[in-house]
Amino acid sequence: MEKYIPLKTSPEVDKIRKSCQLAERILKDLICRVAPGVTPHNLDRLAAEMVKKSGAGSAVAGGFPGTICVSVNETAVHGIPSSLPLKEGDLLTLDLSLSLDGWCGDAAWCCLVGRGNDDTRRLLKAAWHSSQAGIAAARAGGRLGDIGYAINQEAEAHRCRVIEECVGHGIGTSLHEEPVVPNTGMPGEGARIVPGMVFTIEPVLSLGSGAISKASDGWSMVTSDGSVTAQFEHTVAVFRDFTEVLTFPTATPGDHFDFPSYDE
Repeated sequence: MEKYIPLKTSPEVDKIRKSCQLAERILKDLICRVAPGVTPHNLDRLAAEMVKKSGAGSAVAGGFPGTICVSVNETAVHGIPSSLPLKEGDLLTLDLSLSLDGWCGDAAWCCLVGRGNDDTRRLLKAAWHSSQAGIAAARAGGRLGDIGYAINQEAEAHRCRVIEECVGHGIGTSLHEEPVVPNTGMPGEGARIVPGMVFTIEPVLSLGSGAISKASDGWSMVTSDGSVTAQFEHTVAVFRDFTEVLTFPTATPGDHFDFPSYDE
């Protein structure tokens, strides 16, 4: 028996769009400030100021000690913003979930501190390509398995591993709604994608085995083999004839498959 998936009206999508676009603007501002010596704690403080100034609030529940998740290197998701300065070659993901006028927006952006090395640049490119492949597969009339299959195929093409425990999710007045959007799957399987669905596409990729476990801080999920990770997250809204990327308003799916550009 399939779980109930709440569908959104066009006015409701517009409210989610505003929240998502705010999240994107804040993340892009923060990414521009990433450099060796900067601390995740300072990035979190700036995020909190920008969220408050915009009239929004954090959508992260359960007492998370921060406004943004800052996941560095082997931390896959839910990284607590620390006071340890970033170093040349670190790979970090900034994940912001906020609520504006009662509607949630969710986005994540990944970047290198400096140039990194061949492997980390490959991983970063793979994470971007996988997210874009998933977006391209999110079409009315398709199935959720189409999305997971496209993501995993792109990850494997770059010799990277999808962390299967990390999944996308529906979003609306709550941060996490149905459906669950796996980052692996088979074409034609899973729930049907229909107009009115709004959900995130957020593959997390690793250079290692893909196994993760919870750290002693009770929040951070880290790779079991210490391998580095990368993630991009976008929120999409499905319409009858197209899918809109709410967290990337200047793009049509497929337009920016190689954006941001990275060295081969």
